[in-house]
Amino acid sequence: MLFRLIHLPCRKAALLWLLLGLMSPVLVSQEPQALSPKDPAMRRFVDDLLEKMTLDEKIGQMSQVAYQEPHTVSHEERIRKEQAGSFLFVKDPAEINRLQHIAVDETRLHIPLLFGFDVVHGFRTIYPVPLAMASSWDPSLVEHAQYMAAREASSVGIRWAFAPMVDIARDARWGRIMEGSGEDPFLGSRMAEAQVRGFQGTIGAPDRILACVKHFAGYGAAAGGRDYDQSDLSDEQLWNVYFPPFRAAQAAGAATFMAAYMDLNGVPASGNRYLLHDVLRTDWGFQGFVVSDWETVPNLVTHGFASTPADAAARAANAGVDMEMTSSLYRDFLAEDIKHGSVTQQTIDNAVRSILEAKYKLGLFTNPYATPGLAAKELVSADQRHAARIAAQRSSVLLRNESNILPLKKSMRNLAVIGPLADSKPDTMGSWSLAGKYDDTVTVLSGIRAKAGSSVEVRYAKGVEVERGNASIFDPQFASPPPTLVTGAQREESFKEAIDLVRSSDLTVLVLGELQSMSGERASRATLNLPGEQENLLEAAEATGKPIVLVLINGRPLDITWASQHIPGILEAWYPGTEGGNAVADLLFGDAVPGGKLPVSWPRTAGQEPLYYNHTLSQIPVDRDAMYWDESSAPLYPFGYGLSYASISIHDLKLSSTNLRAAGAIEATVTLHNPSNVDGDQTVELYTHQRAGSASRPVRELKGFERVHLKAGEQRSVTITLHADDLKFWSPATRQTELDPGIFDLWVGDSSAATEHATFAVLP
Repeated sequence: MLFRLIHLPCRKAALLWLLLGLMSPVLVSQEPQALSPKDPAMRRFVDDLLEKMTLDEKIGQMSQVAYQEPHTVSHEERIRKEQAGSFLFVKDPAEINRLQHIAVDETRLHIPLLFGFDVVHGFRTIYPVPLAMASSWDPSLVEHAQYMAAREASSVGIRWAFAPMVDIARDARWGRIMEGSGEDPFLGSRMAEAQVRGFQGTIGAPDRILACVKHFAGYGAAAGGRDYDQSDLSDEQLWNVYFPPFRAAQAAGAATFMAAYMDLNGVPASGNRYLLHDVLRTDWGFQGFVVSDWETVPNLVTHGFASTPADAAARAANAGVDMEMTSSLYRDFLAEDIKHGSVTQQTIDNAVRSILEAKYKLGLFTNPYATPGLAAKELVSADQRHAARIAAQRSSVLLRNESNILPLKKSMRNLAVIGPLADSKPDTMGSWSLAGKYDDTVTVLSGIRAKAGSSVEVRYAKGVEVERGNASIFDPQFASPPPTLVTGAQREESFKEAIDLVRSSDLTVLVLGELQSMSGERASRATLNLPGEQENLLEAAEATGKPIVLVLINGRPLDITWASQHIPGILEAWYPGTEGGNAVADLLFGDAVPGGKLPVSWPRTAGQEPLYYNHTLSQIPVDRDAMYWDESSAPLYPFGYGLSYASISIHDLKLSSTNLRAAGAIEATVTLHNPSNVDGDQTVELYTHQRAGSASRPVRELKGFERVHLKAGEQRSVTITLHADDLKFWSPATRQTELDPGIFDLWVGDSSAATEHATFAVLP
């Protein structure tokens, strides 16, 4: 009977397996999406399928095809020969269903395809970039945003997102800092968990997709902030700083991981068995599958690690890369590697089993197709726009608000909106907006005009041009449209027009920052200044003596030291997405109240990088902020910093106990008071410091936080629970995770500079 079942189309066979499960007390679950990797029905189904597969068909499952890349063999032929397990960058539901029908109806084994896409911060509806979402300090918001993204992506037939990126980034020069959650392993872990839950939910639900946690591991520590460059990290840094978000994502049930591009301590990540096998599978118990990054298998030769393409295929497979993204070394050489004994059949079977199990749990064997007409209802729907607008509101960070220049008064006669990013749809969306549409996007200028209505005259001038030059990354859709060629005289006239407009307006909103092509992959920078002539425009506008508010559109902290001393209102909006302009207008006019907090330490200059708050004590800790003779070494704004229109104090810290035992917990309670006449949010942040132990520990470490909403005049208590396990760390002395007994400091406040202090003891 089993032999006959496997020759049916696989979705029918899977249904029969489920019916058998109903008749057997051993096969408990009836829904493939709820099954664990050890579920008997799934294991029997996959084992039976593996038994029928040829070596070439197995290797085909380990191969992902880039839909838009040049190819000598047609996609249709590749599928019919069962030489593709997955496709990348197909987003048309009709085409997805066409290719899927070939796989399911016209192949010997009827194995469905897995369609993947870079759903980084939204699919068609673009949400704020991940660094911005981390600025919300609101995991529930982040989870909901990724669920909404999964709804859109799954509506067209995409069932696999290449996100979340959970790399810790301590250097703002690195372009991909915008894709992660910043510098802190605790905040990064909470955001990683939230994104996995948002994408996956219950794996197999029709509106959910697989998460792919990337880039494992240490990619964010690239030397000099140079993308793709090597990372040299001690075991202490790996285990205590860079691994925790990956571990949290795995514990949250992440179905897939992606290997990184770079050398880690001399071994390329895609050939690093220590990472992909010893840590991920043996230590953490990961049971999903690992995919390479773009071309990283052939790049094992480029790195000087593998000697030949065949050697590269063998090294990647043996390290634990189960699927090769876009390149063809697995298809071309793995069979040869098997023949020569450099790769075992068991290695191949283990890789293919994990891929087939993922497809089974997704429900692809029973329902592999996109639902006709669903995309039209889901893409850029009213629900999506509302969620994106709320996300952009809650992700923005108010950096400065002198003399309460914000919120703006609608009683003004006229308002100038100035800057090259004020009316730029691509730059409002940000990098990695691959399925987004410019026409869907609301710019800051459009949002302000809609908000002001007829009561305020809104006038616009671009002021200056901003060009990156080599803007294309590896696909034209990543780059901003090339700027219109302008002469020097035209530039001078545009600059003058903008400053004249500032002089004749009651108030000016300057919208400055970076083009979306200046931040992201292959977009590292040696400086952090405002590109082009934007700084000159800013200083000339301030020199008019008119009130100025600066709105930043960017994917990394920038050098705004001069602005922080001269511009009274500064709002960091990051790349805010499809509804970004409306959200910024809501915040500027007070229809929403900013409450975001920085997920990074904000530098004064690029020379401070890498910069992070959770460093260890130095030889001269009292002079920590004067470690450069020509510049302060302190951040311009500390990690966790952010203002509000509401002034919410945090005071009266009390601990439930001053002693903590292993497996125990203590509660830290503070009182919040909002004496303001506006409602607002405050994020309560809890930090600890271990005074002495088996290793030097950071001066402060985030160990808990909660974003709280208070009405005007409200006062309430907030309690954060600190578990003993939160204080464990990987000790370089014992080379294991442990909890040191001793005295700990604890602070609670609104940033890493919190002053409410108490002490407690961890008892042996």
